[in-house]
Amino acid sequence: MQTSTDRILTTHVGSIPRPESVKALLRARLSGQSIDAAQLAARVAVAVAEVTRQQAEVGIDVISDGEMSKTSFLAYADERLTGFVATTAADPNIPASNAGGAWARRLDTRREWRAFREYYQEYLPQAMPPSAPPSVCQGPVAYKGQALLERDLATFKAALQGVNVAEAFVPAIAPAMVGRGQNQYYATEEEYVFAIAEALKTEYKTIVDAGFILQIDDPGLGETWDMMLPAPPLEEYRRMQARNIEALNHALAGIPEERVRYHLCWGSWQGPHVHDLGLRDIVDLMLRVKAQAYSVEAATPRHSYEWRVWEDVRLPDGKVLIPGVIAHTTAVVEHPETVAELIMNFARVVGRERVIAGADCGFAQGALYQRQHPTVMWAKFAALVQGAGLASQRLWR
Repeated sequence: MQTSTDRILTTHVGSIPRPESVKALLRARLSGQSIDAAQLAARVAVAVAEVTRQQAEVGIDVISDGEMSKTSFLAYADERLTGFVATTAADPNIPASNAGGAWARRLDTRREWRAFREYYQEYLPQAMPPSAPPSVCQGPVAYKGQALLERDLATFKAALQGVNVAEAFVPAIAPAMVGRGQNQYYATEEEYVFAIAEALKTEYKTIVDAGFILQIDDPGLGETWDMMLPAPPLEEYRRMQARNIEALNHALAGIPEERVRYHLCWGSWQGPHVHDLGLRDIVDLMLRVKAQAYSVEAATPRHSYEWRVWEDVRLPDGKVLIPGVIAHTTAVVEHPETVAELIMNFARVVGRERVIAGADCGFAQGALYQRQHPTVMWAKFAALVQGAGLASQRLWR
């Protein structure tokens, strides 16, 4: 992957708000309605071409297809893996944390949501509209999404023709994020997550073979901490996550590290986040992932101090950091000087060539809701590019 050899490169996390023409069909499909697949593919192709052009015009160096075809960064896997069957929200075997739109049940599934119940009772139903109930695993997991994946990659390749960017990446979900708490087939959770990892090998390899950088989306490394009730001992949690990373590395076997980047955040919702685990508690686990670059939330007030972690933790040789220097959790557009200052902090501790400026997380949760209005997102992307330019002037003058 390209690195910041003579200036700070810019990128983001992948998900961009879909146009209503695409969202309407994706929402219909989520609700179980029959849709015209050819019509959806045509609308997605137009949306990908437009968002590719817009990213290049605003000055982002390493771009995505906006994940236009995906119902969400996570739920898209239901269409690409065998073994999962649909359920209803009333299914007693479904954990409350996965129970679709049943917020009365879900509010008790995170320590954060319990601690700020009055806030989240108002916020969550508005920010996260009801979703389809999840599927559950009732059979062997295998990959069946080759046609869907290859169509996405071909669409993105076509959109990139004549567009001047440094590189392009395609996000894919981490094995341990798929079907959390939904195993009704495998004897153990370890067997379950490794079966998913084996299946996802196909997706990962196909993305890289097509010439794209593979981004692994894995908010679960940090976010799952808040979902465990009661809070487990930290070492017990770390053992579980070490197993998950081992499964991820199994799925990445044979793929060159320099073609992989790994994304970690603490969830997309706008809230206090006082129960977030610190980066310092899991940074060594993150560095076990067989990737060249690590995309880490760093702009939100809860985590903006964590550039200091790298004063004590050595970033291994050849590795790159993609700190978030614009936040998805606020509509306030960061001043370019603020962006430049955060970039400079990271550059001082790990080296300017080992920093690519990024975003904390994606700006849309698939077809269901957007985290910020598109006009705000594009203004933030412009500030990201401007701030990276200021930092580059100072770092290379």
